[in-house]
Order: sequence, then structure tokens, then C-alpha cells
Amino acid sequence: MSHQQPAHGSGTPVRRAGVLQATGSWCARHFVVVIVLWIAALVALQAVQHAYGGDYSDNFAIPGTQSQDGLDVLEKHAPSAGGYSSQVVVHDADKSLSGLSSQMSTVVGSLQKLPDVLSAQNPLTAPSSTGGPDVGPLSADGKTAYITVRFSEQPSSLGSGYLDGVDSAVRPLRSAGAAVEYGGSLGELARPKANDRVSEAIGFGVAVLVLLIGFGSLLAALLPLITALICVVCGLGLLGLLAAATTFATVSPTLATMIGLGVGIDYALFLVTRHRQNLMDGRDPVAAAGAATATSGRAVLLSGCTVIIALCGLWVSGIGFIGKLGVAAAVTVVTAVLGALTLVPAMLGLTGRYIDRIHVRKPVAEVEPGPEPGAGAGAEPGPDGSARPGREPTTERGPTTHGTWHRYAQRVERRPWWFLAAGVVVLAVLAFPVLFIQLGHIGDGADPRSFTDRRAYDLMSSAFGPGSNGPLTLVIDQSEVPQSDRSALESQVQQSLAKVPDAAFITPLTATQDGDVLTATAYSVAAPQDERTTSLVDRLSDDVLPAAVHGTAADTYVTGTTAAQVDFLDIVSSRLPLIIAVVVGLAFLVILAVFRGLLVAVKAALLNVLSIAASYGVVVAVFQWGWGGPALGVSGDVPIESYVPMMMFAIVFGLSMDYEIFLLTRIHEAWLATNDPRASVAHALEITARVITCAALIMVSVFAAFIISDNIVVKMLGLGLAVSVLIDATVVRLLLVPAVMTLLGRAAWWTPRWLDRVLPHLDAEGSGTTGGAKASGNT
Repeated sequence: MSHQQPAHGSGTPVRRAGVLQATGSWCARHFVVVIVLWIAALVALQAVQHAYGGDYSDNFAIPGTQSQDGLDVLEKHAPSAGGYSSQVVVHDADKSLSGLSSQMSTVVGSLQKLPDVLSAQNPLTAPSSTGGPDVGPLSADGKTAYITVRFSEQPSSLGSGYLDGVDSAVRPLRSAGAAVEYGGSLGELARPKANDRVSEAIGFGVAVLVLLIGFGSLLAALLPLITALICVVCGLGLLGLLAAATTFATVSPTLATMIGLGVGIDYALFLVTRHRQNLMDGRDPVAAAGAATATSGRAVLLSGCTVIIALCGLWVSGIGFIGKLGVAAAVTVVTAVLGALTLVPAMLGLTGRYIDRIHVRKPVAEVEPGPEPGAGAGAEPGPDGSARPGREPTTERGPTTHGTWHRYAQRVERRPWWFLAAGVVVLAVLAFPVLFIQLGHIGDGADPRSFTDRRAYDLMSSAFGPGSNGPLTLVIDQSEVPQSDRSALESQVQQSLAKVPDAAFITPLTATQDGDVLTATAYSVAAPQDERTTSLVDRLSDDVLPAAVHGTAADTYVTGTTAAQVDFLDIVSSRLPLIIAVVVGLAFLVILAVFRGLLVAVKAALLNVLSIAASYGVVVAVFQWGWGGPALGVSGDVPIESYVPMMMFAIVFGLSMDYEIFLLTRIHEAWLATNDPRASVAHALEITARVITCAALIMVSVFAAFIISDNIVVKMLGLGLAVSVLIDATVVRLLLVPAVMTLLGRAAWWTPRWLDRVLPHLDAEGSGTTGGAKASGNT
């Protein structure tokens, strides 16, 4: 077994001039070339993306699920009854729709002629439900009806231009005074395009204020924002081109913007802070930029790789929809890393020594602590005769003394168990609601009333009950059943469907034209996103239908949009633990390989899991329990979108490693230099607290600004990510990490000798030296 120990008597370490330092210096020296290339890339990517880029839609299928298999059976035996259905809801508050029969026939005929439409049902001539609740397609008072339109493709994937044809087809009804709204996925296609510019402007505005207050320099405040924006726009251009080759979810560009801005500003801030301190130390701008790229740039590269690894871990879910969300976010992370290593040094070369020329107060960069009390010739006696921090006459940074953060770290060192307990209690209280989390799909009923799908949802719920918004199609494939047994099978199934809990109504079975398939439609007593609807789907697919055909060769399926959402939920729920295990495991290995401390890596993994659980709890309380949901523009209590916890875990776990690596790097440097574990924590906390606090506030503001989005999923992600970063930068970094590192002491950097030999050697901030700064000792 081995401990990492500082090297003594080896002289002052000399840093290697590696690839990163050479890259940073070259970009700073040839800043015109680099900046022009980035701007040219931005313009070219946007031009190509606008000409050839793809659209975003929520069209996804999960092969092998019951809902998809049932849809395949319908498409084979009754194409007009298969496909993807949406409702065109018609309402006239003053008179019965029967007076608009000619207009209705014209509209239905026009809808049937649209591309990708398999069928359209006239509600005035279709048989209405009998023997149960009114489920349409024409209400009892005749004032509300819905046209069921079946598409060969998901309507949400057909492009916004498709709506022109739909609007033209329904114009006769609107001209006659009736209100026409689009429900389901057709309504999703009609939603206004997301406009994130307000969110971006708010995030940028807060970021400028934070940087000005934190560092005092105007150019130093603007530089991270400008470079992050350029990198995000380039990343979105690349994502648009990828969308032309494969389908990405509609939330993808917003998610990519959120992550890209957050990490882009953070990464640039780390380099700018180190660069400005290098300038204060007397280096010329090119050398300062190169040194910043070789040190903080290395940490950025490592952090970016960790974020990308975490996002790629989403492919373990086995669901392309989820994996592609990770890819979308990773695209802007890649451009942010590339920008930090090339564009930021170029901008630093452009500003030269004038980066702090315009300032609102005395500019500051890193806060280097003075010597430990009693250590070194510069220590001066205090009033009580004890040593106190003195001055270091050889430094070019001027007088340096221990500040507030150092004193705070020493306070933690004196009572580590108290601070550890306080942090754990805070996280436990925040995480408590996660015990009651309800995963599901957020229905149209949570959308703003300005959306046509929300108005269609309300009309359907009022006239036909909430279950009418999510009908379930029951499919019984009896193609392998002998003709002589089919009548008895139909009777047996119909009897089994007579009284199903949570079913408001189930229509009589009807046979397809070839007679090989029986179909029926089931309506839930509750809304599509309600737990009772999920229970109904599971009960029908797992119990009722299989029992009804037991002993025969028939196969049964429950399909439709709502059934597909339940299948998606089941798969996501079952694979979430695997995602967590993979992401945590990969991050654990990265930390272990970098810092060669087994307990440090375990600590990082456990604390990050705790902080993410706390953010989950806040999201559950706000959205599922309704604590503040209406203030955020959410109508009623909603379930947690099934893939949000998975996305949050991968994103937050990756982002939290930014601060973890940044802080641990400085603790590790101090440990190698002093062999004093407690002083190393105080040293690192003092010189990183300002940067981490500013970076966290910026990222929180960027994420929180997206809460104003009309998309409920974006609201969830924005709140969850903002809370996660806030918890990570306060409770974890200020309470738990100092307390745990103090309690671990020297053991934090222990690694078994066999493991040390196996692990690759990764250098977080260019600490590799020609003289060597690492030695091992047996224990």
C-alpha cells in the first residue's frame, strides 16, 4: 500500500511545457487568426444549419414493448385503425354542431386528403357510446365533438409547415363560428416555438453582475460570457445538422443551451482567473495565457471529459430518445471545452495587459494565503505573543494574509463532526420528498391555456371526462385461433372487460375486415398522467387481457399514446439504478486516477449522490406536491416527467465534478507541497472559494432563468439543475468536503499499491514536473 507524499529536497519543481501550454501560448500570440476562425465557424455552421438542418420532435418508438407490438399488429391488419391518433376538437357554445353537418363533412374530407393521414372520423355520423358514460365523439348536448385523425407518422414530427394544411382543412368550421382546437401530438406540433432568449438574457445579466462584484473588472466579466455564447451558438449549429440525420427531442436545443452556457462560462472563468493572477505576478500576456491553459485548462479538459462521460452514460438506458438527449447536451460541452482551450486564450491575448483597465473597483483574481502561523521567517508575533501571518517580501502579489475563508476552514477543522452532521441533516431534509416521487408523463392539462392542446384538453375533459384525452386501444390478435373458436373467444374477452377497475368505459369489441384482430377502446376514469391511468394500463396488459385469452393461441396488446408512455415509464424506472451505477462508477474512476486517493474518490461519489437526492426532493415538493408550482406557471400538481431524474443525475453529476476537481486539485497541490492535510484544506478553500462561489452563482442564474419557459419539462430541469448546483457549491463544498477531508486526514490520499500500478496517471492541473513531485511509502 502507498501514500502519496510530498517530495523534499528536490528543489523547485519545473513544469513541463506540454501541448496545452503550447496551444494556449500560440492562440494568445495569434489571437486574430483564432478569433476569425471561430467567427467564421459560427457563421458557416449557422448558415448550413438553416439550409440543411433538421427539425426536433418527440417522435420515438421503443421496439419490443407491448404498445409498439400492438401498433405493428394494427398496421398489418387494419392500417386505417393503426398509426398515431390525434383529436381535432370542435366546440360551439351557442348551438348544436348538427347544424354544421355540411361543413363537418367538408373538413373531414379535406383532412383525409392530407399527406400522412390514414383516416379521419366524422363525429356527426360515427356511432356514439351507449351503455356507459358519454365518451364521444359527439357530446350529449351536441355542442362539443372531436374528429379522430390517424397519421402514419407522429404528427409532432411532420414539421411546423404541416399545420398550414390542417388550418386550411378546418377553415370551414371556424368560418361558421365554431372553435377548433388541436389535441394530442397534433396540438404539440402547434405549440409556439420555444424562445429561450429571455432566459438567456436574464442569465447573462446576472452573470455580468456576479463577475463585476466578484472580480471588479469589466473586460474580465464580459470575456467568459462572450466566449461561452460563441461556443453555444456553434454547438447549436452542430446539433441542428445532427438533427437532419436523426431525430432529437424538442427539448434538446434548450437543454444544450442550458448546459453549454453553464459550463462555457465556468470553464472560461477558471482560465481568466488564473490568467489575471499570472499577469499580477509579472508574466507577459502570452506566457500568462499559456500557463493558464496548462494549469486551469487541464482541469477544464478533465472536467469536460467527466461531464461528457456522464452524459454518454445515458445510453445505458437502452432508449435512443434518452441517449440522444445526452448527445445533445454533450455537443455544447465539447464546443465549450474547445473554446476554453483556444478561443479564451486568444481573447486573453487580444486584451493583453488591458484586461483590468476598466473596472468598478480594485480588480482581484485569486486570493493567495500567507504562510501558516509560526511558519517561515515572515511570521510576526501577535498581541498575545503567538505567531501570526506575516508578509512574504519575495512575492510580487503584494502583502498576503489569511482571510475569511481560511478562518472558516480552521473553524471547520476544530469541529468537523458538527459541520458534517449539519450538512447531512440539511441534505436529508431536502431529500425527504424523493421517497414519495411519482414518475409519469406530464399531460396537456399542465400547459398554459394559450396553447391549443391545453384548450382541446379542457374541452374534452369537460364534455367527455378526463380519460377521453388518453384513450387506450385494446388489440386481440386471434389470427392463430381456429375460426370455430373465435366466437367463444370474443364472448370471453368481452365478459372480462365488463367491470375493470379504473375504467370509465370500454367499447364493445369489433373485428377488423379480415377478422383476424379484435379491437376495443378503453377510457380511464382519470387523466392520462394520473396514477390510476397507469394502473389501468398495467392491469389490462398484465392481468385482464392475458387471463381472458388464457388457453388459446391469441395474443393481446394495449397500445396508443398513453400506453406507450406507460411502457416508456416502466423501462426508465427499471434502468435508472443502472444509469446511476454506471455514472457514479465512471466518475469514481476518474477522481481516483487523477488524485490517487481511494477515500477521496469514495467521498466525491457519495457526496454527489446525496446532493442530487436533495435536488430531487426539491423538484418533487415544487411540482408533484404543488409547493410553488402555480407561481411557476404550472397548472395543478404534476408527476415528475419519467426521464427528468435520469437526465438530472447525469448532468448534475458531471457538472458537480467541475467544482470537485477544481477544489481537490488545490488541496492536492498543497498536500504534495506541505504534507499537512488540514492546512491543505484551509489553503485550497481560501484560494478557490471566490471562484467557485462566482461560478456557482452564474450557473444557478443560467439554469434558474429557464424556469420561465412554457415547457414544463424545461421548468423541471431548470429548477432541478439550479438547486443542485446551489446545494453542491454551498452545503457540499463549504460544509461536507472540508469536514470529511479533515476527518480523513492523511488517509484521504491512500491507495493500495497494486491499484496505483494499474490506474492511468492523469494530471489535473499540470502538476507533473521534471523533478517529480510524487513518492510513495509503504504502510
